[in-house]
Amino acid sequence: MPAKPARLLISAAASAVFAVLAAPPAGAGSHPPKTSSSSDTTDPISSTTLPTGRGSLRLIVQNFCVINWTQHRDPAPCERVFLADAKSSDSGYAVLADPGGGAHYLLTPTQTMAGTDSSELLDPDAPNYFAEAWHARDLLSKFVGHDVPRTAIGLVVNTVPTRSYDQFHIHIECLRQDVAASLRAAQDQVSDVWSPLTVAGASFQAMRIAADGLDGSNLFELVANMKPDTARHLRDYTVLAAGAQFKSGPGFILLTGTGLTGELLMDSSCAVAGGGG
Repeated sequence: MPAKPARLLISAAASAVFAVLAAPPAGAGSHPPKTSSSSDTTDPISSTTLPTGRGSLRLIVQNFCVINWTQHRDPAPCERVFLADAKSSDSGYAVLADPGGGAHYLLTPTQTMAGTDSSELLDPDAPNYFAEAWHARDLLSKFVGHDVPRTAIGLVVNTVPTRSYDQFHIHIECLRQDVAASLRAAQDQVSDVWSPLTVAGASFQAMRIAADGLDGSNLFELVANMKPDTARHLRDYTVLAAGAQFKSGPGFILLTGTGLTGELLMDSSCAVAGGGG
């Protein structure tokens, strides 16, 4: 939930790697999940307390994950790091476990980015972070121990007043069971244009995206163009992309609004997919 504590402890298996940062840079590239096999046994550290507070997400990614990735090809304490440019650490994104635990991950740019309270996300050349967050949904299946269907998964950006960190981030999490059921029951009402939709008792504007992935959709532009003045008040809008399976094929239900923030519709236990954690 938005008020979760911002404290993250690095596990013993992953912490030792970035404690010794003497190796030459290896550049940027693919972003495999972290594994316990990639550790420096010459100087093990059982645990390290990372920065806390509203600025901690940016500091963890930039000062730990990115450095460890470029120097050791290990993303710890993040799960994944991707850098599009080997010469720049500001060219990609990282995915890390939410400090609250459970089947809950955060995707954040490696560059400093405030988020929906700035115009950066409406830049037509900005990376499609929602698309990358959808690609990282396999981490939920890994955590739960079996496949999590697309209809159980949501990607969320909270409103600025309710967010926990001042660095832009997208929550990758399972939907609450009642939310998933509500969306399934209402999916035939959702069209390609914005229209009101009640989800688990809360009011949103909703639209349908008919695609297997989000690579071809700019969700922030869609929200900004919803009404004439929405772009000026984007900070007050939550954005939730819920995986859907329409009669015509796979897609998404995009929800937005200034009322209930999207993360309150999520469940880190992933009970909807039998997580039970």
